[in-house]
Parts: sequence; C-alpha cells; structure tokens
Amino acid sequence: ADAIHPGYGFLSENYGFSERLEKIGVKLLGPAKEAILAMGDKITSKKIATEAKVNAVPGYVGTIKSDNEAKKIAGSIGFPVMIKAAAGGGGRGMRVVHDKADVVSAFRSAESEAKKCFGDGRLFIEKFIEKPRHIEIQVIADQHGNVVCLGERECSIQRYNQKVIEEAPSPA
Repeated sequence: ADAIHPGYGFLSENYGFSERLEKIGVKLLGPAKEAILAMGDKITSKKIATEAKVNAVPGYVGTIKSDNEAKKIAGSIGFPVMIKAAAGGGGRGMRVVHDKADVVSAFRSAESEAKKCFGDGRLFIEKFIEKPRHIEIQVIADQHGNVVCLGERECSIQRYNQKVIEEAPSPA
C-alpha cells in the first residue's frame, strides 16, 4: 500500500503508528505525526491553544507535581475544578472536585488511573464547567492546500465523561 487511512480512534491518534508508517514509506492519511504528538498531550495542546490566543477553559497550564501543589492551584482557580490526565482520553484520569478537602484523594486517584491507563501520571487542573456544550468541528485538508470543513457535531451526550452519541449538525 502507498497510503493508509487508519479510521478513527486508537490508530488514528497514535504517534508510534504514524512514525512506523513514515519509516517504511507509507503515507498516513491523517494529521502530521507532530500534530498527533502535540494534541495527544493535553498540557502541550493547551499551551499551543493559549499561545494562539484561542479561548480555553481557565486553569493551570503545566504539570502538577504534588497533591499539595494541587490543593493550592485548585484553591486559586476556585471550586469546582476538574483534575485531568495530560495523556488522558475516553473519560479516564479525570476527577471533579467540589471542595478543597477532596483534592488530595482526587489527585491521587486520577494519578493512579492515568498511570495504569496511559503509562503517564502527569496531571493538570481546569475550572469545572457545569452543563457544558461539547461541539466538535472536523476539518480535512490535503498536501495541495485543499481544505474542507465537514460541519459541526454535538457531542454533549456523555456518560462518565465519554461521548455516547454524536449528532450532526448540532441543534445548538
């Protein structure tokens, strides 16, 4: 094969897969491996968004090194907060915290889950947004500069922070 389209999910977002294809001369029909690497790390992707002046959920853009540091940061952001895994996905490694007394246990629990699920225990904290809308917009482009927007999808119907259904176009 000259090229592979990995579909969606695991392989479409896997830096190692894209790197292996490049080494054997097979084109990945998907994002550049550098984009996969940057977007796979939520701390890096938030830094990129912030530098590009994209509106982002308020929070601490960096790795939180200890549960004590997490308490201080959560207090400065204001409750409720969401403790999140930098390498997370699929609703894993996330904990909502409504009170300062719960930060340490939530931090340790999220860190443990992140290590088990992703092999990476790095965490960050954002302000928790109650009743958010999760809208995704898919854009595809080719190496010739052709760009197409496929429209928006409503992804707000979730269970345990994991999308259950997507609706297009969004009714919002």
